[in-house]
Amino acid sequence: MLELQVIIASTREGRHGASIGAWFLDVARTHGKFNVELVDLADVDLPLLDEPKHPRFKQYEHEHTKAWSAIVSRADAYVFVTPEYDFSAPASLLNALQYLQKEWAYKAAGFVSYGGVSAGTRGVQMSKQTVTALKMMPMAETVAIPFFPQYIDSETGAFDPGDVQVKAGGVMLDELLKWAAALKPLRST
Repeated sequence: MLELQVIIASTREGRHGASIGAWFLDVARTHGKFNVELVDLADVDLPLLDEPKHPRFKQYEHEHTKAWSAIVSRADAYVFVTPEYDFSAPASLLNALQYLQKEWAYKAAGFVSYGGVSAGTRGVQMSKQTVTALKMMPMAETVAIPFFPQYIDSETGAFDPGDVQVKAGGVMLDELLKWAAALKPLRST
């Protein structure tokens, strides 16, 4: 079975990415076609890129980079759970992507975005350019959640945007599965 990481991109205090990430983790587990792992960039706690050598050399000097490399290397595909900040991707996501290069190559990437009226889609568009430069294949299918606070239970903090978003997640996961399987031979060379 292929390995999928659901990566929570936002690291700021007061964020809602963790509850949205937990919701999507359940969607992915219910889908049942990947081994699924949740990765929270707040827990990874990467400083601003501080490696002296370009990531293409994979000659890391810092333990946090070596640990991040090991995490990313385990997966065949990724779903980035991300808000949009100022019409852009969060700095935490771009930083995490730019720390590595070879570990991302020839893998599939999906996005669960959330925000106001635009549902984080402008940040996803920017992120897709970055992952493409890292030789990843971003899915056209996404889960885009507008006005997300209305789906957060005020008592429990649980997130549930309903069946439409669950179905969108299933469609995206089906595509991720196809691409992750198709790209796997490229990673063995």
